[in-house]
Amino acid sequence: MLYNLKMTPPVSSSPSVTSLSGVRGAVQRTPTYPFTPVDAPIKLDQNESPLDFPEELRALALARLARQPLNRYPDLHADTLRAQIAAFEGWDPEGVVVTPGSNVLIKVLTEMAGLDQRVLSVRPNFSLYGLEASLLGAGLTEVPLNPDFSLPVAGLVRELGAGGPGLLFVTQPHAPTGHLDAEADVRTVLDAAGDGWIAVLDEAYHQFAGRDGRKAVRARPNRVSLRTFSKAWGLAGLRLGYALAAPELAQNLQKLVSPFNVSALVTAVAGVALEHPQYMVERAAQTVQERERVLAALANHPVYTAVASKANFFLLRTPDADAAYAYLLSRGILVRRQDKLPGLSGCLRVSIGTPAENGAVLSALLEIRS
Repeated sequence: MLYNLKMTPPVSSSPSVTSLSGVRGAVQRTPTYPFTPVDAPIKLDQNESPLDFPEELRALALARLARQPLNRYPDLHADTLRAQIAAFEGWDPEGVVVTPGSNVLIKVLTEMAGLDQRVLSVRPNFSLYGLEASLLGAGLTEVPLNPDFSLPVAGLVRELGAGGPGLLFVTQPHAPTGHLDAEADVRTVLDAAGDGWIAVLDEAYHQFAGRDGRKAVRARPNRVSLRTFSKAWGLAGLRLGYALAAPELAQNLQKLVSPFNVSALVTAVAGVALEHPQYMVERAAQTVQERERVLAALANHPVYTAVASKANFFLLRTPDADAAYAYLLSRGILVRRQDKLPGLSGCLRVSIGTPAENGAVLSALLEIRS
């Protein structure tokens, strides 16, 4: 069974529907991004790094910013930062596109290759793929994941063969499940995209998986890797993401990115981070170690099932998501509900925090015996 995104029109509070007649129907029918902030002492709901930017690096970035003339526009296309990212990734600078968060890249990729064409992904998946397709009125097809959360290779290959052009999203590790697929399966799906699709490999969590898709992206000029500073780099508040692609594809994508979209502040902080990447590598390794500790401790839980993950979060399957969420919140622990997504009945998503935060999660969960 394939899923096609169908949205219920929101209830209007305006006195006249005609007052919104200038807003495209696709926009009116699309819900807002599904997130409601909640305060809690232990915040494990957004897959952020539990550790802030190191103080010594923050001081270097602020000193650099202090010398930056703020009356001048920043680089037109984040050119200084593009060069630094290219050097870090071993990539052609002409093939790097930088935006305020990889969510912006998802939007402009959908504008470039999905508008009036097709968008293909899996279900469940990162909600922005479907939301952007809906906002733009692009044709969205979502193939359900296999019961073990692995890629539905045959279904995706069939849809890709049914005709493009369009935009394909493959997320490794997958969100929100944390599943990492066999490289051969990912390669089969990417190869099936041929020349008629733009194939996007979303690698937001790749540092926690020991997997790097740059070789696969280099293999064809219609492939893109999406990466972010929000997770392993611990810079979610900076709002910075980037794409790695062949220069010609990157140049077309850049046309859809607003000029001067990366500020001098962001450039200063990210530049310092790229000059000192060891902190990111060490923190990613610590997160992986903590993830495995938590999953091992929950392996034989009598009530809940912790699902294996290769990201900086894991799914916790419970008999009652309402009760489990409320119980953890009563203990000061905020997690993310995922139980309304297809195939994720009873599931909560728990980010990996500091050792102390993870200890609090384990203490709370291990008290549940029936």
